Amino acid sequence: MSAKPLPAPRKRSAGAKTNPLSKRPRVGSASSSQTKRRIKDDPGSSTSDQGVSGLKAEFVDMFTNEIFTSKGITNALLKQHFGDKRYLQLVPIINDLTRSGRLSMGKNANNELVFSLVSNQIAAKFVGLDASARLVYQVIEAAGSVGIWTKEIRQKCNILQQKLTKILKTMESRQMVKPVKSVSAKTKILYMLYDLKPAKEITGGPWFTEMEFDSEFINDLRTFIILCTKKMNGGRGVTLAQISDKMSQAKVSRVELNMDEVQQLLQTLAFDYRIEQTSVNSNGEAVFISSRRVTTMCDFRWWDALSPDFHLRDIKFEDGVVLKAHEPHHHTA
Repeated sequence: MSAKPLPAPRKRSAGAKTNPLSKRPRVGSASSSQTKRRIKDDPGSSTSDQGVSGLKAEFVDMFTNEIFTSKGITNALLKQHFGDKRYLQLVPIINDLTRSGRLSMGKNANNELVFSLVSNQIAAKFVGLDASARLVYQVIEAAGSVGIWTKEIRQKCNILQQKLTKILKTMESRQMVKPVKSVSAKTKILYMLYDLKPAKEITGGPWFTEMEFDSEFINDLRTFIILCTKKMNGGRGVTLAQISDKMSQAKVSRVELNMDEVQQLLQTLAFDYRIEQTSVNSNGEAVFISSRRVTTMCDFRWWDALSPDFHLRDIKFEDGVVLKAHEPHHHTA
């Protein structure tokens, strides 16, 4: 039996359609790598990245304004500044900065959401701390130089005392916060940021040394002020500014005193009748002199105050002060 011949291959007509899959480039071929290169070098992708980085730079730059540095930026202000469309693009940037510790969130007195920028140095100290620790830091930061009691921190953060103690110890070791004692409550401990200087309400100002009222230091300053009133300007009187300048020149105080603190010393001397205000100069400043010595009530007899017709008469003292009839004697002594 003879074998059948194989069928001849079909000839493709000129109008026949080719398989589109047959023209696809093979994986690893030159045309495939060129396609990938075109995708990688897509100019639209780099433009988008530049837009995000520019938006981030603009957002961070807002915190260089002195107003926002201390008070932060409210969420409403961000929406107003960037607009609705750009604000939506800003949301992932805010989330990234918050996760990295560069941005903190809180609420102001009006219960508005406020953003504050954290320096790189502080952000590095937050590494390894959880959200509870960040909240504790924000509460202490809001207290400022006045500080805040541990009990108040626990109440505001709604955190257990044991966990709060652990967080505070960690922050102390990283020099993020510090404990401070108050002159008004020596047994309680306040916490404030490490770099802040405690307010005078906490330390007592220059009048306290190691949490104790320094009466000896104050008496030395009072004595120096009395000498100023007697010797400066020939004893004709000195102003508050002149006394303050003289104290700075003589360096009688171990701490620098401002005008308000010098005025407090003057007031104590006036209340003790050691100095008195005699006049006001051309600049409107009060002029103080040392109190003049006057005769007391007990240095004359009662009948010296009566005239021959038994009516009260004026009494003239040795220093020229005249006490009118029926006038109580309350002059400085």
